[in-house]
Amino acid sequence: MKRVVITGIGAITPIGKNIETYWQNLLKGVSGAQEITHFDASKFKTKFACELKNYNPLDYFDRQEARKLDRFSQYGLIATKEAINDAQLNFQSLDTERIGVIFATGNGGFETFEKEILAYAESNFNPRFNPFFITKIIPNSLSGMISIKYGLHGINYCPVTACASSTQSIIQAFNYIRLNKADIIVAGGSEAPITAGSIGGFNAMKAMSTNNDNFQSASKPFDKNRDGFVVGEGAGTLIVESLDSALSRNAKIYAEILGGGENSDAFHITGTHPEGQGAYLAMKNALLEARIEPNKIDYLNAHATSTGLGDLSEIKAIERVFHSHLNSLQISATKSMTGHLLGGTGAIEAIATCLSVQQNQVPPTINTKEIDSSIPPEINLTLNKKVDKNIEYALSNSFGFGGHCAALVLKKYID
Repeated sequence: MKRVVITGIGAITPIGKNIETYWQNLLKGVSGAQEITHFDASKFKTKFACELKNYNPLDYFDRQEARKLDRFSQYGLIATKEAINDAQLNFQSLDTERIGVIFATGNGGFETFEKEILAYAESNFNPRFNPFFITKIIPNSLSGMISIKYGLHGINYCPVTACASSTQSIIQAFNYIRLNKADIIVAGGSEAPITAGSIGGFNAMKAMSTNNDNFQSASKPFDKNRDGFVVGEGAGTLIVESLDSALSRNAKIYAEILGGGENSDAFHITGTHPEGQGAYLAMKNALLEARIEPNKIDYLNAHATSTGLGDLSEIKAIERVFHSHLNSLQISATKSMTGHLLGGTGAIEAIATCLSVQQNQVPPTINTKEIDSSIPPEINLTLNKKVDKNIEYALSNSFGFGGHCAALVLKKYID
């Protein structure tokens, strides 16, 4: 089996439109929540979200190119460009048949779909659709665009497993490379879900926070007064590479990927298993594949969306996996700052976990004032302030509607 490492990262998030700003704002505990500007949300139960700040597509694309791209594709291409530059990849000197793209999304071009269907209805059902309608909405279009833009001829597809999507893209990239079927894979996820249909739909499910009076602190994982998640938008990209390939080109290495667990709750289409069965299996299997004991994990980036049942089911799974190690395990929930990027969330959280391993810093959980009484007191949720800690091994969790559960284990790379 090949060893697999991360050699480049890129992100565009509600708290930073590049890696450096994103990471520094995570460490500072900056909230990305604001009132919704993408559409008129005055009649909606939730009037806020974690939007990108001062985003203008023309800062990144020419006008003609921007017209052809849904926001989710724009975000993914921006994050990918940063990651490729960060990894200092020169594709002209590499075998592009062994370089692939596994890039995820949960919804694809949701905004484009809404706009086109509304325009169709308002036109008295005159079927004059945008010629780019289909290519803007299909979830796999972004992975295809990345492949075309950089001339990459290896594996190319788009995992769609709701909020587990981009963590699964990284795990699949890891599996593909360690089996020597590729040298490098561009992996990650993107989402642009701040639309009327998305907000209205999640409100109807009673899944989102409606704390409009205190929206900047509405994303409060593990707090007894949490009332649902805060939706976010953006993308994250990781360059996943065989260690042999990375060493051959003297690449910078952020961390090594040791294992991934992918399991199902097999319980409910939206609700998590009360005991966190799928989450437990994903973490257990990730650790088994990594060949390390639970007590080796120094930091865990929790999925922790601020939903009532979801947070507690993850805690129960963590207790079951790390029961004898809870006192020394550092846990944080970065969605308290970024909001929940759905199909893009696993990628930006894997990046945060990767930087924690590399820089020995744990970003905080913000907004949590009164911990749910069901959570054992020995669990350390890294409240309000970052923590400096030597981190050799870390784990990142992602769970999605449909019962999809994914866990990723990273290790500090030492020459």
